[in-house]
Amino acid sequence: MEPFISIYKGYLYAGCDEVGRGPLAGDVVAAAVILDPAKPIAGLDDSKKLTEKKRELLFGEIQANAKSWCIARASVAEIDSLNILQASLLAMTRAVQGLHIEPEHVLVDGNKLPKWKYAAEAVVKGDSRVAAISAASILAKVTRDREMIVLDKLYPGYGFADHKGYPTKVHMDALERLGVTPIHRVSYAPVKAKIEQIALF
Repeated sequence: MEPFISIYKGYLYAGCDEVGRGPLAGDVVAAAVILDPAKPIAGLDDSKKLTEKKRELLFGEIQANAKSWCIARASVAEIDSLNILQASLLAMTRAVQGLHIEPEHVLVDGNKLPKWKYAAEAVVKGDSRVAAISAASILAKVTRDREMIVLDKLYPGYGFADHKGYPTKVHMDALERLGVTPIHRVSYAPVKAKIEQIALF
């Protein structure tokens, strides 16, 4: 991928990304990061391309060396009431608003921008092209993955620690066998179908 050339030429910009649009369960988590040019972090990349061990190492490095960072979310209830796109944009808005330094510009992964006060650009595949977005994707993914491991203990049998809520065969089989939990997104078709199936009996 070619590096992204922004219209903004300063240094006080944030990268923003979210994880968790596809899963059937759990919150959508977003992060925003303002990197410090004086403290470069080696190895930043799209979080999905990194090993779990590398993500965990970079998670600590980003938090220690960034000028500012914030992790935010939209809940399962918000996903179901708003839809996943709007909930994702809400989570990203909360992440940028939570930075203790206000950015002059924000680079957002994807092709849509939240409706907010910030000067911003959407960057397609930004988590591979902009270091600050890569950093945000790592913070968001590590946070969400850790939470799904905790939820696996609260709701055993679904395999959340392994598939993180995505609709794998293991997850779909568990949904059929064990039913819907409070952390499932009832607006998603497979979960909705299961609820409707139960209602027939």
